[in-house]
Amino acid sequence: MQVCVFDVLDKWPYPREDSLSLSLSLSLSLSLSQTRPHVSYPHYSLAIPSAPSPAMSSPSQDLLSLPRNQTASSQSSSAKHHGISLFKRQLSALLRKNFFVSLRSKRATFLQLASSFFFVFLIFCVDRAVQTRRTTTSAFRNLPDPEAKPVNPIPACETGFYIKTPCYDFIWNGNNVSRASTIVENIRKRNPDRPIPDSKVLGFGSVQDVNQWLIQNPMRTTGALHFLEQSPTVIAYGVQTNSTSRSERGIFEDTTFAFQIPLQLAAEREITRILTLDASIEWSVAFKEFAHPNIETSSVAGRVGPLFLFAASMFGFVIQMSSIVQERELRLRQAMSIMGLLDSAYWLSWLLWETALVLISSILMVLFGMIFQFYLFLNNSFGVLFFLFFLFQFNMVGFAFLVSTFVRSSGSARTVGFGIFIIGFILQLVIAFGFPYSNQFSKGLQNLMSLFPSNLLAIGLQYLGDATATKQSDGISWAGRGRCSTATPDCVITLDQIFRWFVATFFIWFLLALYLDNVLKDINGVSKPWYYFLLPSYWTGRSSSQADVGRCCCTGSFAIPLDSSAVDEDVAAEELFVKAQAEKSDDPNVAVRVCGLIKTFQGRARCCKCKRSPPYHAVKNLWIHFEKDKLFCLLGPNGAGKTTTINCLTGILPVSGGDAFVYGNSIRSSQGMSNIRSFMGVCPQFDVLWDSLTGLEHLYLFARIKGLPSSLEKQTAAELLSQVKLEKDMNARAGSYSGGMKRRLSVAIALIGNPKIVYLDEPTTGMDPITRRHVWDIIEGAKKGRSIILTTHSMEEADVLGDRIGIMAKGKLRCIGTSLYLKSRFGSGYVVSVSLIKKGNGKSPGNEKSSEMDASASQVKRFFLEKLKVEPSQESSDFLTYIIPREQEDCLTEFFDELQDKQLAFGIADIQMSLTTLEEVFLNIARKAELESAAEEGRFETVILPNGTSMKVPIGATFITVPDSQTDDHPQGMMIKLDWTQDESGNLCLARQSDPIPFSSSADPVEGIASNTRASFRISSTTDLSGGFPF
Repeated sequence: MQVCVFDVLDKWPYPREDSLSLSLSLSLSLSLSQTRPHVSYPHYSLAIPSAPSPAMSSPSQDLLSLPRNQTASSQSSSAKHHGISLFKRQLSALLRKNFFVSLRSKRATFLQLASSFFFVFLIFCVDRAVQTRRTTTSAFRNLPDPEAKPVNPIPACETGFYIKTPCYDFIWNGNNVSRASTIVENIRKRNPDRPIPDSKVLGFGSVQDVNQWLIQNPMRTTGALHFLEQSPTVIAYGVQTNSTSRSERGIFEDTTFAFQIPLQLAAEREITRILTLDASIEWSVAFKEFAHPNIETSSVAGRVGPLFLFAASMFGFVIQMSSIVQERELRLRQAMSIMGLLDSAYWLSWLLWETALVLISSILMVLFGMIFQFYLFLNNSFGVLFFLFFLFQFNMVGFAFLVSTFVRSSGSARTVGFGIFIIGFILQLVIAFGFPYSNQFSKGLQNLMSLFPSNLLAIGLQYLGDATATKQSDGISWAGRGRCSTATPDCVITLDQIFRWFVATFFIWFLLALYLDNVLKDINGVSKPWYYFLLPSYWTGRSSSQADVGRCCCTGSFAIPLDSSAVDEDVAAEELFVKAQAEKSDDPNVAVRVCGLIKTFQGRARCCKCKRSPPYHAVKNLWIHFEKDKLFCLLGPNGAGKTTTINCLTGILPVSGGDAFVYGNSIRSSQGMSNIRSFMGVCPQFDVLWDSLTGLEHLYLFARIKGLPSSLEKQTAAELLSQVKLEKDMNARAGSYSGGMKRRLSVAIALIGNPKIVYLDEPTTGMDPITRRHVWDIIEGAKKGRSIILTTHSMEEADVLGDRIGIMAKGKLRCIGTSLYLKSRFGSGYVVSVSLIKKGNGKSPGNEKSSEMDASASQVKRFFLEKLKVEPSQESSDFLTYIIPREQEDCLTEFFDELQDKQLAFGIADIQMSLTTLEEVFLNIARKAELESAAEEGRFETVILPNGTSMKVPIGATFITVPDSQTDDHPQGMMIKLDWTQDESGNLCLARQSDPIPFSSSADPVEGIASNTRASFRISSTTDLSGGFPF
C-alpha cells in the first residue's frame, strides 16, 4: 500500500519552488504495500508556514512569444510612439475601424449615401404629377381660339366642398316683393336638367335675417339671392356667395363658375320673363376665355424640395448619432480608453469620417438633382448648392455630437433623431409661410431661429427656388451668393450669411458636445465637475491635492463606518508592508501599491433629493500590493468588490478615498492615469468587441491605440492569435465567434503592445476545458516582465495560476497568501482517501464479494470513528473519504502507525492524503463574511417549528432553542439544528432544519424572537473560521 501526499499543484507541469515548502516532511515514504507488510516511518510532522510563503518563482519556460522575446534589437527599436506620433497612429486606427464598420453595415451606409436619390426621385414624381394635371387645365395650355362653354345649372348643395348636410341649394329674401316668390318658384322648377325640390330652398324676410342665419349655420348653403322691387318695371337682385377658394385632394373649387354665375343667370332669366310676361323666352348664355399662350409655372422643386431634401439629409444625422451612442452603450469606447485612447483622437476620427460621408452625400444630392433636370439644380451655381447641402449636413454632425451626450442607448438615439426630424419638418413648413425671415419680424427673432440648422436650409432653398422659378430664370451664381436675388424682394439674409451661420453654429455644437461629454455622467455614473477645465490638474495632469505621488494618499471624499469585525493578521501585515513601502523609495519588485482604497456609491434619491437610500461601500479600505513577474489572483463571491477594485485601478471608476500607484503613477492623477494606460492591458469581465470587425482587425486596432510600431503590427497580431488558437478564424467577424472564442480574443487584446500590468477579469469564462488549459499556459507564460491581476470564480484556475491569492468579501480583503498557505490555515484540515482491496480477484460470487467488501469498510469506519471521531464524508463499495480536523494533527502519527499494523486485516490497498481544497477555504471565508454582515445588519430568517408556529432567528445561527419545550425527560428543553447554504450572490439561505433534539449547552443555541421584533444577537461560538463552519 502506497501513501501519497499530493496537492493540486502536482498537476501543474512546471517546476514551482513552493511545492517543496509543503515539506510535508511526512517522510511519508510510507510504502505500505502488500509485499511489504511492515513499514516503519521514523517521524511524521506537517511543517505549515506560519506566514505567507514567498511568491512563486517564474516558470522556467516562457510560452508566450511576444515581441519582447523576439530579439533585443527589435525590442529596442519598438519604442512606443508618444505625443503627435501616437495621436496620428490612433487616429488612423479609428478611421480604419470606422471604414470597416461602415463598409459592413451596408444597409445603414447605403441609406446614408443613397437616400438623396430616393428623395430627389420623389420630388421628380411630384413634379411629373403636377405637370400632368396642368396639361388638362385650359389656363396652362396654349389657346389661340378658345371654345365657348355653356353655363352649368344651379348645382346640388352636396356637390360643394366642405358643405355640411342637411343643406340648401340656395336661400333668398324678398317677401315684401310681390313677385319675388314667383321668381324663386320659377328658378326652382325651371333649373335645367335638375328641378330643385322645395325643401332645398329657404326664404327669409330681410337681408339681416339671411346674414344671421348664415352666421349660425356656416357651410349649410352655396349662396343667397336678394330681391328688391324698385318699380313695376324694375326688379333689382343681388347674389351672395362664399368666394373663399377651396380645394380637396389637389382639386380647386372655383366658386364663381360653380355657384355665383348659375345663380346670377337663373335670376336674370326669370326676372326677364316676369317683366316681359313671356315665359317662353329662350335664354342661352355661354362664356369663352381670352386667347392666350401656354403659361409656364414655377418649378415644384423650389416649393416642395426643401422638405424632401431636408429628410434626405437627416438620414445621416440619425445613423451617425446612433453609431456614437452604440459605442458608448456597448462600452466599446470605454475599452479603447482604458487601453490608452486619446479623447482628441476619438472625436476627431468621428468628425473626419462623418465629414467624408456628408461630402459624398452632398455631391450625390446635387448630381441627382441635375440628372432629373430640375431648374433649381440646373440654373443655380453648383458651388452654391453644394456648399448649402454640405455645410448643413456638416453642421448636423456637430449637432449629432451634442445630442449624443444626452442619450444613453442606440434605440433612444433613433427615437430622439426621429423627433428632431419631425420638429425640423414642422419648422420647414413654418419657414415656407415667411416666418420669421421677413421685414416684419425682428432681427433678434431671426437670429434665434437661425440656431436650428433646418431653418437656414429651408430659407436657403426657398431663395434658390425663387431664383429659378422658370426655365428662363438665371438663378444665383457663386459670385452673387452675398446679394439678395431680385426674385426675392423680401430678402433679409443672404446665402453667404447662411454659410457663415452654419460654420459658426457647428463650432458651438462641437464645443458643447466636448464639454457635456465630460460633465454629464457616463455609463458608469462618472462625471467631472462643471468647472473641470478651470482646474490646474486638467492642464498640468497632476492632482491639486497630491503633494507627493510617491506616498500613499489615505484620505478621500467618503468615510466608511467603523467595522466591528476583526482584521485578519495576514491582511494587517499586508497593510503594514504597503505603508512601509510608501515610506521608502519605489521597490523595483513591486508593480502596484493599493493604499487604503475606498469606493462608495451614493444612495439614490427616493421621493425627493433630501431622502436618499444609504450609501453603498463597495470597497472598504483596501491595502495590497502586486509584484512584478507574478500573478495575483483576486477571489470573492458576487458583489465582493473585485470588479469594482479593477475598475478603480483601470480608471473606469474614480476612487472615493485612498490611492493606488502603478509603477509610481497615481490613479488619482489624470497624467498618472494616462501614463498607466500606456502600459496597461485589460481583459474586461464582459466581451467588448465590434461584431462587424474580424479578430485580426481588433488586434490591429488596439495595437495602434497602444502605439505599437507598424513594423510589428502584423507579426504581433498573428502570434497572439496563434497563441489563443484563433489563427484559423482570424478573418471571421467577431459577431460569429462563440463565447469562448470571444474571451480568447479579449485575452489577446489585453496582451497586445507588451503591457507591464495586465488585468484579467474572469478571462476563461465560457471556455471548454482543453482551451481553458491552453489559455492558462498563455497566462503563465505572460508573467515574465509583467504583473498580472486575475479575478475568477474557478478555484482550480486560482490554484494553478496564482502566485498569491487574496479573497474579498463584502468589500474587504479577508485573507491573503499562497494557495498552500491559505488551505493550511483556513481549511478544515486534511482529506484522507482510503482504497480497499477488491476481494477474490473478481472470481468470488457477487454476494460473497460484496459481503467481504462491506466487512472491510465497516472495520475501517469503526477504526476512524474510535481513533479520530470522524465519519466518512464520501463512501462507495471500495473507497472511503474522510476529512480530518486540524485539531487531530498531533495524533496522526500514532494513528497511521496503528493503521499500518491493521492494513491487512482491514483490507486496505492504499491511502492518499491532501490538504482541503481552495474551494472550501473560499466558501468558509465567504460564509464568515456573510455571518458578520448579518450580525451587523441584524438580519433574520423565519423558521417554521414542528408545532406549526414561526419564529425569527439570526441568520447563520447553528442551534436554536424550541420555546416551551421543557418536559420531565428533557428539563432543559429541546433545540433544532439549522443547516445553511449560499445562493449565487453569496447570501446565506436556510437549507434544512433538524427535528427537535435534546438541549445541549455545548451547542450554545440562540433564542428566536417574535416576527415583528428586532434585537441584537450573537453568533454561535461553534462557528469558528479556523475549525471550519458547522453548516
